Amino acid sequence: MARHADSPSADLVRMMLVGFAVAATAAAAAAFGILVFVGFFWKMNWVQKLATGPSRATSRRGQSRKIGQLPPVYPNGWFALLESSSLRKGQVEHVSALGQNFAVFRTESGIVRIINAYCPHLGANMAEGGEVKGEELECPFHSWRFCGETGKCTSIPYSKNVPSAVRTKVWESSESNGLIFVWHHAESAAPDWYPKPIEGISNGTWRYQGRNEFYINCHIQEIPENGADWAHLEAVHGASMLNVGFMAKVMRHSWTNASWSSPTTTLLHADKEASEQHVATSCLRHSVILFDKFSLLEMDVVALQIGPAYVELHLRTAFGPICIIQSVTPVEPLLQKVTHLVFAPVFAAPCSKIILIGESLMFKRDVRVWNHKKFMENPMLVNEDTNIKKYRRWYKQFYSENSPTYESCKNSLDW
Repeated sequence: MARHADSPSADLVRMMLVGFAVAATAAAAAAFGILVFVGFFWKMNWVQKLATGPSRATSRRGQSRKIGQLPPVYPNGWFALLESSSLRKGQVEHVSALGQNFAVFRTESGIVRIINAYCPHLGANMAEGGEVKGEELECPFHSWRFCGETGKCTSIPYSKNVPSAVRTKVWESSESNGLIFVWHHAESAAPDWYPKPIEGISNGTWRYQGRNEFYINCHIQEIPENGADWAHLEAVHGASMLNVGFMAKVMRHSWTNASWSSPTTTLLHADKEASEQHVATSCLRHSVILFDKFSLLEMDVVALQIGPAYVELHLRTAFGPICIIQSVTPVEPLLQKVTHLVFAPVFAAPCSKIILIGESLMFKRDVRVWNHKKFMENPMLVNEDTNIKKYRRWYKQFYSENSPTYESCKNSLDW
């Protein structure tokens, strides 16, 4: 019996099915590729300027904000001025913070130096148009050069002599864990501790995964105080990260086993037995609860508050360790720049992206409170708030006799 040839319509259907299959395969491959890229290679950069007004505490509605009786606004300690990746060899940056103007530059040999931005000759800002020459910074106005290590003027091109008294202030600097720090002390005391490199970051085992950045209107002490305030976790951060519609009803966050202590013996650095007064420790366990029954995404968090403005959050997850580096830098007395840098091993990269998104959304909830609250010098506390008292006693060590106050600083903000 003769075999009938397929009709043209059947051939067309087969061609369409093959085309759809190829397109579906290509789409699936593309989607998988995008997921791989986002999970393992994309570096998140979440920047939000959520401050409600100038640091004189004016709200969005123009109403006067009660700020309370504030502690000194610039504590003593190490403060992050820049991220290491933002400063190349031979580059100089101007940073205004802590009531100072800094010229931060990386010499041709790769060393970071920080000096006063204003040239002692006629006051030009050496970070604006200045050039790095070897280990020195050259002023853009008259080409005077200053040694980054000593601050001495080494060259005046039109003068036969360089007076030995001509020099600029050199600020003690340190670089570790992706950040460039400056030492600030109201009594001009030398550093008695330094930020320490985290092994996983310094040896490249933990890779940079992304960052966020926030600007906030509040006193610097209020931000790390949340680490000792476990009661706020359920009130502010208990609701689902996706707190809308159906998800708000079926999912919530759980925060348990919260504790705060200081001083502590840190077990996460090379000198494991060193007890350090400038370090405080917060611990807690986080999990996502579905339908009030199922516990997912459990992780233990150990937060090391190191000095007044630097925190290391070490997360132990099912996918591996994840580290979040938090820095708080006073741009003005009541204007804080807060950044979080995330590092993780390559296989924990996708999880770290999810955590960074969640942390960014959760942090915004805190910002809404900080932007409008009044600092309470003598708050009404209950027994369960005892860690807040301990935290404030611990934090006082970063203030000294000449620490700048809000009143002493505010008259200089108009320039």
